[in-house]
Amino acid sequence: MRLYQKFKATIFVFISLIISLSAQSQTGGNGVYKFLELTNSARVAGLGGINVSLNDADLNLTFHNPAILNEDMDNHFILNYISYFADIKYGYSGYAMNLNKYGSFSAGIHYVDYGKFIAADETGQITGDFKASEYAFNLIWSKKLTAKLTAGVNIKPVISQLETYKSFGIASDLGLNYFDREKQLSAGLTVKNIGTQITPYYPGHYEKLPFDLQVGLSKKTAHAPFRIHLTAHHLYKWNLLYEIPSESTSPIADKSQNGTKLSRFLDNGMRHLIVGVELVPFKSFYVSAAYNHKMRKELSLLDSGGATGFSWGFGLKLKRFSLSYGRAIYHAAGASNHFSLSLFINELSKKSVAKIQP
Repeated sequence: MRLYQKFKATIFVFISLIISLSAQSQTGGNGVYKFLELTNSARVAGLGGINVSLNDADLNLTFHNPAILNEDMDNHFILNYISYFADIKYGYSGYAMNLNKYGSFSAGIHYVDYGKFIAADETGQITGDFKASEYAFNLIWSKKLTAKLTAGVNIKPVISQLETYKSFGIASDLGLNYFDREKQLSAGLTVKNIGTQITPYYPGHYEKLPFDLQVGLSKKTAHAPFRIHLTAHHLYKWNLLYEIPSESTSPIADKSQNGTKLSRFLDNGMRHLIVGVELVPFKSFYVSAAYNHKMRKELSLLDSGGATGFSWGFGLKLKRFSLSYGRAIYHAAGASNHFSLSLFINELSKKSVAKIQP
């Protein structure tokens, strides 16, 4: 009965937050701390950039849904590096520990380095140079509510410095994960980036954080080495279409408001979905591919859609560490390359002890 009451209370909190925050949130270029939406994990990058349902002993997955943090990640350390566009570099590192009856805990840091810029005054006179960077600390905690249901929270203090402009804020992710190990079925729900600026860039001018509501389902097939992923995002706002006038000379292919009512409905619905698949011939190896329709429609060119919106990756897990690579194609001009390294410290310690034993 207590577990049931905990479950009801958790669902009530989620629904209350969704109702209170969704009406105030929006997509597009408005708001601050947009780097919080960047995908760090090579595995998730290969699955379309968002995944809140995959339950595996991979600490990187907790960045997208804190409820996925579990005891199997005890003493795991992760390091991610991403080579982005225009010499931008970003990444994430983190460590997890199991607290037994108190749940599981992880701490990490998410950073983005925008590089060095030339500084100039209003007349074009060069005055020097400056740098820009942003950081978010991740403090993740999760606890099982039942044998198959876990809840989690991620508290994220944010520091941003863009030239002489500085800002400090606080964000939080709330997550639920249902995992049936026997059926290899996992479902997740995450409310992302609830929070506010504490110190805005300009006094008195507070801006919104990149809020999102995401749900997902992952299922491994019973008689074939495949895992299917379906992720829905931006669920707080149905209409993700926007209008570019038909006479516009913009090279962007998305003229989503120009079409039949049915085509606009289908297009808009698909923009909320990411479809991914993993080939898992062995427990220690996977190859993945995914399609992100929103990314393709918003970033393709009129005469060259290419592979925009598609992503792929692979990973190898050994006894003491794992390596992953992911590539996401954002535009005809290029793609992002993601590298992830996970170290299993418990296994490394066993190796060290074995060496010193007579």
